[in-house]
Amino acid sequence: MSYTRETLATVERILEERRQQAELRQLDRSEEVLAKIPAVSQLQRELAGTIADVVRNIGSADIEDIVREVSEKNLAIQKKIGDLLEENGFDRDYLETEYTCPACRDTGYISGESCECRLALLKEVALGNLRSNSPVGKATFENFRLDYYPDEADPALGVNPRARMEQVFNFCKNYAEDFSLDSDSLYLWGNTGLGKTHLASAIAGEVAKNGFQVIFDSASNLMRKLEKEHFSPARDTTYDGAQDELIKCDLLIIDDFGTEFLTQFTVSAVYNVINSRLNRNLPVIINSNLDIEGVEKAYSQRIASRIIGNYKYIQFFGSDIRQIKKNF
Repeated sequence: MSYTRETLATVERILEERRQQAELRQLDRSEEVLAKIPAVSQLQRELAGTIADVVRNIGSADIEDIVREVSEKNLAIQKKIGDLLEENGFDRDYLETEYTCPACRDTGYISGESCECRLALLKEVALGNLRSNSPVGKATFENFRLDYYPDEADPALGVNPRARMEQVFNFCKNYAEDFSLDSDSLYLWGNTGLGKTHLASAIAGEVAKNGFQVIFDSASNLMRKLEKEHFSPARDTTYDGAQDELIKCDLLIIDDFGTEFLTQFTVSAVYNVINSRLNRNLPVIINSNLDIEGVEKAYSQRIASRIIGNYKYIQFFGSDIRQIKKNF
């Protein structure tokens, strides 16, 4: 599972802050104890001396005996320190550094592998970033309402919008629950206000909760980031690597596709992102008011053909929900 550089940097900063805070708390406690129990200082120096003894004798033929003797001496010294702490009203482990995660000591790694605390933090930060940049978290499967859709057949289309949208809803919910890097790419299209963004946001939230890296943004914002990365005379760390992240994230969701200002660069950038992810077999979800003919006219036949040949094509039906909500 991949994560953006922003997410990775944030997690490393949080872990470093946790380590520093734990070590500062331990330093304060140590000063408190030494001020009240000066004898602890001498015992701590003895502990440091035993470690030096082991280092000096590395390579010695009787190193195992030396290590055993030092271990026994250390345990005895630690017991004396614990006894002194208890006698003076402290807990025996008062001088131990209290890390948020004792397993990795807030480094985020155990034997070179990510600790469970780091993996959980990655999910938390990634989901937080996703929610700050999109409706994710507000638009969920739980608050998607089918009663906004007409429950009688549309004479022009010959379909019952509510029945059809129930199928679309169930498909999207199952897609989110079963998501993997092998999941299909989706092209969600229909008129404005039919719930495309809502269901895509619901998918994004569920997929991110399962630890996948999701990028959700409007086509306009994504193109703006790519333009800044491409045309900026001096690299801007805010946008440097934007294209790489769009191509490599686990799930890319492009909202309001077709509403961005189209230039030769944006058309080329859209094709590059879609084609690169297709070559990597990584899923994309596109929301748009455009049908495939509209995509071909607005962008190019190459982009339209990639969508026709490789995306599940899902049409949304009904009336503009935003207008209906005003009357509820």
